[in-house]
Amino acid sequence: MNPQAKLLSITSLFLGSTITITSNHWIMAWTGLEINTLAILPLISKSHHPRAIEAATKYFLVQAAASALLLFSSMTNAWYTGQWDITQLTHPTSCLLLTTAISIKLGLVPFHFWFPEVLQGTSLTTGLLLATALKFPPITLLLLTSPSLNPTLLTILAVASTALGGWAGLNQTQTRKILAFSSISHLGWMAIILVYNPKLTLITFYLYCLMTIPIFLTLDTIKTLKLTTMSTAWTKIPPLTATLMLMLLSLAGLPPLTGFLPKWLIIQELTKQEMTPTATIIALLSLLGLFFYLRLAYCATITLPPNSINHMKQWQTNKSTKMFITTFITLSIMLLPLSPMIFTT
Repeated sequence: MNPQAKLLSITSLFLGSTITITSNHWIMAWTGLEINTLAILPLISKSHHPRAIEAATKYFLVQAAASALLLFSSMTNAWYTGQWDITQLTHPTSCLLLTTAISIKLGLVPFHFWFPEVLQGTSLTTGLLLATALKFPPITLLLLTSPSLNPTLLTILAVASTALGGWAGLNQTQTRKILAFSSISHLGWMAIILVYNPKLTLITFYLYCLMTIPIFLTLDTIKTLKLTTMSTAWTKIPPLTATLMLMLLSLAGLPPLTGFLPKWLIIQELTKQEMTPTATIIALLSLLGLFFYLRLAYCATITLPPNSINHMKQWQTNKSTKMFITTFITLSIMLLPLSPMIFTT
């Protein structure tokens, strides 16, 4: 891809996200989301493969429909209340339309069908942007409007997302699709606590990004797209493949790794809100996700298949990439001891 075109796309992504996050007016928020959608399309379709073109088309159609629904929601609210302010979303129909629009943008169940297909059609680096950076503006809009949203509807969407994210990921052999269903499952954890503790939703999103970034970068470094190639990739960079197991277990939410922290805090908050049955259900559903994380970890590090090809070990990689991955690996594994600081704030 042309470096100037890539720079323009990435700059537009930053601009669109900043406009949406900092705006108070619905039209400005919608404009930022549209800039984001248009900026990511060249990055999705840059390989010119038919699957990449298909992914870009699906992404554009879904995001355009969601943006139109969001605009319709804000216009309905302005029609009845005279308010264009994001925090003044009070009309029930507008709240329902907004929840639907943001669910489509994020890929929450039952509007999740596009996300695994789009992620499968892109490169791992573009997939990383789709799974982390492009989720931030819609989540910000949910945070700003959280007092007006329907908690029952969000709980149903959250439990369904956690269930389907774990269940659909069991039968996958493509690493990008597995990470897509993992993202859907984690979005369920964020949505369930949104109305009761919005800050906790933001913490969960930050920690999810922190754990997902090194996994995507590691898979991109060892050039692994399928489970079959993952089982033979250990010869390339053995230390990196070994730490991949810890990162996957952290994403699964096992103590004493970083991923345990958001799940622990969310279950604690749900119990405080007298939602113990919901907390029990969502905790049990996370076991489905644990199964495919363990399968990934098993393929990456525990299986040592016969390797008849003489392969030179790739001890030296790009130094800047190496430092970047190392920093994120450390944070994605060892951040749990910082939890007392979060409790005191």
